[in-house]
Amino acid sequence: MIRVTLKNDVVKEFESGVSVAEIAKSLGMGLYKAACAAAVNGKVCDLRTVLTEDASVEILTFDDDEGKKAFRHTASHILAQAVKRLYPQAKLAIGPAIDNGFYYDFDVDFSFTPEILEKIEAEMKKIVKEGLPLERHELAPADAIQYMADKGEIYKVELIQEHADKGENITFYKQGEFDELCAGPHLPDTSRVKAFKLTSATGAYWRGDSKNKMLQRIYGTAFPKQVDLEAYLTQVEEAKKRDHNKLGRELELFTTAEIIGQGLPILLPKGARIIQLLQRFVEDEEQKRGWQLTKTPYMAKSDLYKLSGHWGHYRENMFVLGDPEKDDEVFALRPMTCPFQYQAYLNRARSYRDLPLRYNETSTLFRNEASGEMHGLIRVRQFTISEGHLMCRPDQLEDEFKNCLELAIFMLKTVGLYEDVSYRFSQWDPDDREKYIGTPEQWDEAQGIMKKILDHLEIPYKIGVGEAAFYGPKLDIQIKNVHGKEDTLITIQIDQMLAENFGMEYTDADGSKKNPYIIHRTSLGCYERTLALLIEKYAGAFPVWLAPEQARLLPIADRHHEAAQQVVDRLSKLGLRVTADYRSEKTGYKIREAQMEKIPYMLVMGDKEIEDGTLSVRKRGFGDLGAMKIEEFEKMILEQNASKEIF
Repeated sequence: MIRVTLKNDVVKEFESGVSVAEIAKSLGMGLYKAACAAAVNGKVCDLRTVLTEDASVEILTFDDDEGKKAFRHTASHILAQAVKRLYPQAKLAIGPAIDNGFYYDFDVDFSFTPEILEKIEAEMKKIVKEGLPLERHELAPADAIQYMADKGEIYKVELIQEHADKGENITFYKQGEFDELCAGPHLPDTSRVKAFKLTSATGAYWRGDSKNKMLQRIYGTAFPKQVDLEAYLTQVEEAKKRDHNKLGRELELFTTAEIIGQGLPILLPKGARIIQLLQRFVEDEEQKRGWQLTKTPYMAKSDLYKLSGHWGHYRENMFVLGDPEKDDEVFALRPMTCPFQYQAYLNRARSYRDLPLRYNETSTLFRNEASGEMHGLIRVRQFTISEGHLMCRPDQLEDEFKNCLELAIFMLKTVGLYEDVSYRFSQWDPDDREKYIGTPEQWDEAQGIMKKILDHLEIPYKIGVGEAAFYGPKLDIQIKNVHGKEDTLITIQIDQMLAENFGMEYTDADGSKKNPYIIHRTSLGCYERTLALLIEKYAGAFPVWLAPEQARLLPIADRHHEAAQQVVDRLSKLGLRVTADYRSEKTGYKIREAQMEKIPYMLVMGDKEIEDGTLSVRKRGFGDLGAMKIEEFEKMILEQNASKEIF
């Protein structure tokens, strides 16, 4: 007999050799039918997994992240099988589950049109109806390479070769005639994928590298129930209306130009104004909290990046100016500001009394993102960020980390994004040592310190192994765009390694020389990404304090133009962003157009308003507020501006 510990520490006994599926059945057929995978002693695996000794078991359903992944990964296998049935010449690349569904990359000599996607969906339905079991098996690396080579699957061979030197067997999953290289886990059979939809097809470079061949990628999503799929598709249609890449262009916030290049957006006057407002707000708030503004160069010699470690660990993401093989002096555009701000610290000797020392900067950075990764303002090659570096003593570390987090939360609450965020504790991957500097002992110490701080602050985080910076662990504040894709908006990092590399020291109270701890942080994150998220959050209808145009005067007739201009001038002198529409159009037309442009206030002026010293005020989303004295309107909008009210 074996003892199995289930949820809520319930312990049950089973015969040795019991499968997880049988355990799920014993807990109820409802749970068994909903089960997608299981966590056995913390490791996610198939329901077919057999237990031969005591274990802790958690049944994972579609409501669990890992269960959802197993469900949708199985859907990607069904997609690949359908494509191979219809187009046997197609070569298979990769097909993972992603946040909102799955995709699969194929090497074919044609594009997947909507008509072809319909044919593939029909074939997938046949495979689901067949209820094919997904059976795991293993091959030795050499046999696995030969097996895939015989099938002509060149991309699978490449993937296997990368793992062959580990000496471990290579796992496959077979469903009917289809056999796929995969680590799993998967559903027990294809019949469980009840509702799915292929949503789009696009080109994608093999492994995201533009030097590699362009493949054809099919995106899809899958759910256990048709009603859930339909609700998701409705949500997607709503998301398209809010997509910043579409809406931001329609509202003339930003544009792009092919002649300039991908990932290099042009902020138009309205978008530039919003970012200017955000930057001023951030810099003023940081100053109140003891941060000192610096301004550092956009580029540096390779010597600086070699000292910081970026040259060895990040160079492929940098724009290098010159040829390292030929030129005596090679420069690179900065991908981050930290090694530059360290030079400000090194400007003179430091005492323990000088710490904490907080440097901030509105930094323009450059990163050579892969072309397939870039999207609107979310991921770009040049961006501006509210970056800061804080040098402190060990006894100051927790309080300073807490202050950085409080600043970030304050910023997110003010702009209205806080309710949408989650936290990730990004750690190093000890199995990928080349990616990082420092010793395991240093990483254990840094991560232990950060864990203690996060737990003490009761931050509800998930762990991201392999997501740390090459020099230290970090807290990533994550946020999803309208399409459900998650990106990092703000990071707070603990670094105990680079200070030593740069010779950054302070004289402690006992006269000894010590290296400070460094906290790397952003307070709001990349301004371009923030603007994208704000466009989507508010569907372009920004809060008054952020609106590029806060009010528009709408004179009814030509004779009202002079009085309208006087109001524009009066409000503008108060620092408000106000314009007037002097076109010879009907007032209703002007109101509708202002509404389409998401203007917070429309101020109609005619004979009566001029005579009474009032404005006929219309508020976006509320309609007609009636007549209001000009002084009364001024007071109201200035208060909203100052309080940064969100409506």
